[in-house]
Amino acid sequence: MERVEKFLKEAGAYYLATMDGDQPRVRPFGTAHIFEGKLYIQTGKVKDVSKQIHKNPKVELCAFKDGEWVRVAGELVEDPRREAKVSMLEAYPSLQGMYSADDDNTEVFYLKNATATFSSFTKAPEVVSF
Repeated sequence: MERVEKFLKEAGAYYLATMDGDQPRVRPFGTAHIFEGKLYIQTGKVKDVSKQIHKNPKVELCAFKDGEWVRVAGELVEDPRREAKVSMLEAYPSLQGMYSADDDNTEVFYLKNATATFSSFTKAPEVVSF
């Protein structure tokens, strides 16, 4: 899990895929943070991505850097605790202008039953689960 978080942070952006009915939706994300031994992401409840995750928590994300990429498939689980939100916002201070641990919009999710596949054009894929 730490390797996934490091890769996502170094890539700077990753792309999160959700389902909107029978239509896949992909958008860039930038938050990846380990809290209490779980890998978290953050979004706002008012966004379509939040609604899609609540309807179908199975997601996949992908990031690319330096000729390598990682794909992570799993389920997102909402963590409504203030402590989880505070930890995320402390890790990403630039979000504090838009989000607060005490607003009705900030939402954090952790990955569950996740499988990460690290790939490149020159090496065999490596698979890790967490």
